[in-house]
Amino acid sequence: MSLVSVDPGTPDPASLADRQAISDLLLSYCRGIDRLDRELVASCFHSDATDTHGSFEGTIDEFIDWAFGLLSKYDATMHVVANHLTTIRGGAAVAETYGIAYHRSSDGEPRRNLTVGFRYLDRLERRNDGPWRISRRIATTEWVNAPGAGSDWPIPADSAVGKRDRTDPLYQLLEELTHDY
Repeated sequence: MSLVSVDPGTPDPASLADRQAISDLLLSYCRGIDRLDRELVASCFHSDATDTHGSFEGTIDEFIDWAFGLLSKYDATMHVVANHLTTIRGGAAVAETYGIAYHRSSDGEPRRNLTVGFRYLDRLERRNDGPWRISRRIATTEWVNAPGAGSDWPIPADSAVGKRDRTDPLYQLLEELTHDY
């Protein structure tokens, strides 16, 4: 069996913009998933992209339907990405992104209150000098933790909280930004 050695090389100044664009794309995906913003999630993928994600394997449209069906059962999710390494070869790239996803539900069932360690293994392409988009994703599950009963700390009633749609305070700030210029 041959092992593939991946040397990302030393980024040259011209590739730094590509690396930042890919990083921003992956963060946009996480925002879209956590805010249940289907349009934003879809914009991160080429229309013919495929996704292998846990027990799911299929097209990006099928993935979004599957994922949003599951995610809508939670009160909140938060995807936090950490280590991120991208190898770029012309108009194609492979990115490995480590992360932790928090899933919370007020029903108290451990299966709905999970912390999951994962990796996104992405093939990305920049087609016809357009933006970078994911063409193939394999999402691996590295570990899963379900907390014991009573381990959640309540959020004070007067706290600002995230919303799982475009009423989230972020979208108001983004809208204000467009009117400022």
